[in-house]
Amino acid sequence: MLPPPMTSESKPITRDDSETLRAYRSWGYLQADLDWLGRLEPEPHPELIGEGDAAIAARAHYCGTLAVELAHIPDPERRRWIHQAMETEAEPVDSQRILDLLLRAATLEEVLQTRYIGNKRFSIEGIEAIIPLLDKMLDTAGSRGAGRVLLAMSHRGRLNVMAHVVGTPTINLFAGFEDVDPESILGAGDVKYHHGATGTFHLQDGREVTIHLVSNPSHLEAVDPVALGRTRAHQQRLNDVHGTRVVPIVLHGDAAFAGQGIASETLNLSEINGFSVGGTVHVVVNNLIGFTAEPRALHSSRFSSDVAKRQPIPIFHVNGEDPEAVVRAAQIAIAYRYEFSSDVVVDLIGYRRHGHSEIDDPTVTQPELYRKIRERPPLWRSYGARLGLDTATMKKKARTVRDEFSEAKDAAARLEKSPLLRELPDYWAGYLGGRNRSEYEVATGLEMNRLRTLGEKLVMTPSNHTVHPKIQKLLDQRAQMVAGDKQLDFGMAEALALASLLEDGHPVRMSGQDTRRGTFNHRHAVLIDVDSGNEHVPLATINPSGVRFEIYDSILSEAAVLGYEYGFSRDYPEALVAWEAQFGDFANGAQTIFDQFVTAGEDKWGLLSGLIVLLPHGFEGQGPEHSSARIERFLQLAAEDAIQVVQPSTAGQYFHLLRRQVLRRWRKPLIVFTPKSMLRHAAATSALDELTQERFHNVLPESATVNASRSCSARGRSPTNCALNASGVATPGPPSSRSNSFTPSLTTNSRPSWIVSRQRVSWSGSRRSRPTWGPCSLSSRGSSACRVDATSARSSVLPAPAPRPARPRRTAWSRPPCSIWRSPSLAGFQLGSRFSFSAGKLSLA
Repeated sequence: MLPPPMTSESKPITRDDSETLRAYRSWGYLQADLDWLGRLEPEPHPELIGEGDAAIAARAHYCGTLAVELAHIPDPERRRWIHQAMETEAEPVDSQRILDLLLRAATLEEVLQTRYIGNKRFSIEGIEAIIPLLDKMLDTAGSRGAGRVLLAMSHRGRLNVMAHVVGTPTINLFAGFEDVDPESILGAGDVKYHHGATGTFHLQDGREVTIHLVSNPSHLEAVDPVALGRTRAHQQRLNDVHGTRVVPIVLHGDAAFAGQGIASETLNLSEINGFSVGGTVHVVVNNLIGFTAEPRALHSSRFSSDVAKRQPIPIFHVNGEDPEAVVRAAQIAIAYRYEFSSDVVVDLIGYRRHGHSEIDDPTVTQPELYRKIRERPPLWRSYGARLGLDTATMKKKARTVRDEFSEAKDAAARLEKSPLLRELPDYWAGYLGGRNRSEYEVATGLEMNRLRTLGEKLVMTPSNHTVHPKIQKLLDQRAQMVAGDKQLDFGMAEALALASLLEDGHPVRMSGQDTRRGTFNHRHAVLIDVDSGNEHVPLATINPSGVRFEIYDSILSEAAVLGYEYGFSRDYPEALVAWEAQFGDFANGAQTIFDQFVTAGEDKWGLLSGLIVLLPHGFEGQGPEHSSARIERFLQLAAEDAIQVVQPSTAGQYFHLLRRQVLRRWRKPLIVFTPKSMLRHAAATSALDELTQERFHNVLPESATVNASRSCSARGRSPTNCALNASGVATPGPPSSRSNSFTPSLTTNSRPSWIVSRQRVSWSGSRRSRPTWGPCSLSSRGSSACRVDATSARSSVLPAPAPRPARPRRTAWSRPPCSIWRSPSLAGFQLGSRFSFSAGKLSLA
């Protein structure tokens, strides 16, 4: 619904008037009154030179304290809607409410400053208008049907937003400064301005909106996609197809919005199938400074918000010193979001009264600027004067609010336990984190009849669907797997695991670059009709009751998409949620999300996630460009039981692993290495009856080799490239073009014991019985290409390596975690397990 047209009488618009109005509609923002400090001087434009009544009226609409950029929007209907909104007389505002919010925001900062000298709080002073802006946004969204808002922001002004928007009791905020019960987190946790919070916003008409303030790290814009993923999860729970009931509002710093690539990646998700949330309201909390850097050092354009012009969305610029214009901008932005289900940007321009934090001295780097700022009264005072309030009345109001906060501060000092700022939804009640315990294990095997029934559904296609010949061959092979005539590969094992979870009522969501097909052509979850282009999704037919199966090809982003899926998993613990890197080594493009959310979210905020990360490449010998999915990186992040790191060695193990992740009550992110060579390798396939076994095994017992005198151990793909056959002879893997490392040979009488830990592989046998090194080599890609002859106890190599010394350096056993060894007679390992070698057999001690 369009805004109402102007009701005032106006003269007919001439051709010249029309051209003048068009020019100001397009370029008027360049001469808008947006910064009282004069840092955004009017910028000349050749089309903004008209005179007369038309130019005066146009300047009033587009060059005041509220301006808009819209020339980059190609849709004429959307431009027309914005024109009418800007050219319509502003609605009356509740000036007393605005004044009260500004007063409370400023007074809270004053109390914190005087009572907790030297503490960082990242003050809102200079941009206090953010409080009435959010207040109006929530009120407008609630009146349009919103019952829930996901709010994300960095540290600037966060404590004030918690108190005056989210509704967090101020006593709880003061408790963070009082350091109540510091032993409760035992050195974990996070700083007070990073924690999330839940609360209730009360509309002026008495209705309520639930608010979730998303926990965030110091990495500024990293929280953006997490908030959108959480929004999508909430919308799906409420069946909010159009995004009218759940609304995301994301606040950005000006320097971060322009400089952090993940902000741009998140904007790019707005209209992507599987990622859209009905429009996100982006607010740039614009201080025109970044730490100590001037805008000219932060972005190449006039506004930090120009990065958003890549999207066909409006950008409203508003002067933060005009609270009524700020409230109007909030109302228009929410109305636009609902009208077009589109993103919208509000660039709220103010200043920063103190340094980056309150212990910084900004006069060192911006002396002239801060001379002006010191002379500027707080916004509530200047706005009160604008309303005609006398000094005595304003002092009385301020004293009342200050006394209220002082009482809360004194009450916080008497607390003995830190209050929680957020409350987890009911759907988290049945799940727990912490350390893994054996009692958390569950049965993951399925009956044979059920497996075959599910498999038959997965290979069926509609009669009018013409399958590609290559895909038909794949379906025929999968039919043979279900019948037991062919071993299961990873792709079919995965499909059966997902199908069984869907049948049991667990939603499944997967995304990543080329994930529908699978990076290495192994999944084909979506079948394309070669004649019509229509799609058939076998897994979507498994549960007719509407349990969701979603699989999406994502944008070419790692950080934003992984952050989105992490956010989704945070509000859908009963679902299987997986992100797949196009190549496992590309996961390093999302390192911030791994470091700050996936591996640290539980420790910092007590928030759990069952996200699965699939890395389908691993260390496969393609040089630095495609060899950075290093297990040791994730093992380092696994400290204090932060994540699970697994490389399943068979298709059956992969099946049990996926089911276990969903069926257990224990929620912990799971990192899965699935190197491409194992996806179809004969040594990694499984018989169908392996899926009927009870559960996932940390170590698979020896089933064939007996009386071996030597064991070839290696890292990487050793089970597939150095596997013992029934006669006890290790068969060679693919010959390597380069050989640059050794593998040890163990004799039957050495009786060593090994401990595989997160950080190293340690030797616990006697010095005399330490393993000797033979000439068996590992290729440069970490896979072995060796033959161990059990009868002659000799090793040979194809191709033969250069001679090497018989004894390795002692430091060889203290290499980084990439040196974790694998026995060819074992198909898996568990970190922390102890092994022994005796009677020709390697086994768990």
